[in-house]
Amino acid sequence: MPITHPEAFLAALRIPAAAPPSTAKAGAPPPDWLWDVATALHENLPADTGDAWAVRLHGLLGARPRTAGLRAVHHWHADTVLPLLSASMREEHRPALAALGELHRAAAQGRAAGQDSWATALTPVLLGLHDAAYDRLSAYTEAHAGARDYALANGFAPAEADVYGHDYARVSREANVRMFADAHTEAVGAGLARAYATDSPAAYADTCPGAQSRALVRAMTARDGQAGPGAVLRLADGLLTALGPPGPGR
Repeated sequence: MPITHPEAFLAALRIPAAAPPSTAKAGAPPPDWLWDVATALHENLPADTGDAWAVRLHGLLGARPRTAGLRAVHHWHADTVLPLLSASMREEHRPALAALGELHRAAAQGRAAGQDSWATALTPVLLGLHDAAYDRLSAYTEAHAGARDYALANGFAPAEADVYGHDYARVSREANVRMFADAHTEAVGAGLARAYATDSPAAYADTCPGAQSRALVRAMTARDGQAGPGAVLRLADGLLTALGPPGPGR
């Protein structure tokens, strides 16, 4: 299988293609988890910046042989993802972020914890992540409009219907935030714990890491209500560093 040129690699990212193209000299495509993450990061970067980043990724994948396991994932989370989340999430989450970071650092050095230890460390971080990633503004706006229209249809005066809509939106939004965080943590937590404990790229790919990356972007930018290309670029560049040759202390 021939090496894919950068232009074809970029075209596949922009679609995005369901399957990754070949990049390595041996003809092997990137692992499924990496392609899933790369497409999510690329779509959240400005066009020129994203394409330049993708070319760097293409060159890195073509120049280096594949490494087995999830070493790069652990380095990325320990050195980039969790520090960025620590700056974005509430202070109460920082001890849990630090504890999870220690597990990732140990796993990157070949000392992976068991599934129960991963599950215990992941749960509070995932709850905090999905709480931060929830689109509160859109949920509030939609709930308010629906409740207001319901009240108007049932004889409320416009001002009363508007108040009813706001009251309903406040209550329903916070309830939905909790359910969203609980459901997503339950759905992805066990799979992540199993993937990390077994050092399995295939199991990690099954946890939808691209969707998790989008949640990371949302959590890092939710405070401002808009995309933050600087934060996303740090996330993307950190992935390249993790995929590269081991540096000092690694």
